[in-house]
Amino acid sequence: MASITIRYLDDDVKTRLRVRASANGRSMEEEARVILREAVGREPEPENLARFIHECFAPYGGVELELPPREPMRDPPDFS
Repeated sequence: MASITIRYLDDDVKTRLRVRASANGRSMEEEARVILREAVGREPEPENLARFIHECFAPYGGVELELPPREPMRDPPDFS
C-alpha cells in the first residue's frame, strides 16, 4: 500500500474532515481514504446521444413522423 503526506492543509478543512469522520464513525485517515477512493474511483459514464436528445425534447411531448413506404431492394450495380 502507498502512503501520501498532505502539507499545508487549511485548519478549517482539517476540522471539517475530523467532524465528518466522527459522524461516520471513522478515523480521519480512513475518512480521507474513503473520500479519495470515491473521487478518483468513478469512471465517467459514456455520453449517450440518444438519451441526451430524449431528455431535451421529452418535456415537449412526442412527434409522429410519417414514414415513406418501403420499396423492394434495388439490384447492386455491376462493375464488370
